[in-house]
Amino acid sequence: MIVAPGQGSQKPGLLADWLTLDGAADAITADSEAAGLDLAELGTTGDEATITDTAHAQPLLVALALLAGRAVLDGGPPADVYAGHSVGELTAVGLAGILGPVEAVGLAARRGREMAAASALEATGLSAVVGGEAPDVEAAVAAAGLQIANHNGAGQIVAGGRRDRLAELPQHLPKRSRAVPLAVAGAFHTRFMAPAVPAMASAVDALVPGDPVAVVLSNLDGGAATSGADLLARLVLQVTHAVRWDRCQAALRRLGVTGLLELPPAKALTNIAKRDLPGVERFALNTTDQLGEARSFCASHAGPHPQETRP
Repeated sequence: MIVAPGQGSQKPGLLADWLTLDGAADAITADSEAAGLDLAELGTTGDEATITDTAHAQPLLVALALLAGRAVLDGGPPADVYAGHSVGELTAVGLAGILGPVEAVGLAARRGREMAAASALEATGLSAVVGGEAPDVEAAVAAAGLQIANHNGAGQIVAGGRRDRLAELPQHLPKRSRAVPLAVAGAFHTRFMAPAVPAMASAVDALVPGDPVAVVLSNLDGGAATSGADLLARLVLQVTHAVRWDRCQAALRRLGVTGLLELPPAKALTNIAKRDLPGVERFALNTTDQLGEARSFCASHAGPHPQETRP
């Protein structure tokens, strides 16, 4: 099982180590042309503010994770299951053969630009709610006039909406829970991203996807894509719908996954899995010197491809 993180995991210099791999510079050059950005510069010398920009962060993260994912899989067994959190789902699309890596990065760049433009229309944002029972937190989010943007698993729901409403969220929350504002440009995965949908739909319509070579789980409901075209259509819907990472993890339990490798910048998804997937081994890949161990980890958890349908 290979998973890819989403926006918020980026940090300055995240590409520097990975550009030392054979063929990496050429791959990032091709990705840069598709994205209309100098990803090598952004990923080596870009400061925190520059790489946090939604239009920069999304293609940069997908380009990095695809580079690392291909390095892990090179010469080893294929992964049985792929999934990505938010824009990380485009990494899964690129590794599972639905799109080529360059196409996946190009689509991530389009997504980032359109979501950045939608974010500029109104002062919106996201806050993570830590603690509390899910039904109580969901009721509090609704009472504050907000939407749920992410169901990340036990103990964490992300609320999105207007910043003035987010400021009022703490007074609605149940006991033993708190709101943590997130450093993002807008209310991703809520109705405020609707202006980005037509351009995303147009971009997807211009692509010719292949069918996945393994199970690819969708953030929309945690179910597996029935075809490449199906998953791309669901990626368009994902822009304005909540990320159901909780349901992706439930699917992993049903599939009997025994090992989960998170691509760089790795931390968030392995931490969630530590809480929600007890008994599943985890590997957070962040540097090239971990590649040998990462390949061995994947080989030790390889097996027949599981079957999964939508819940």
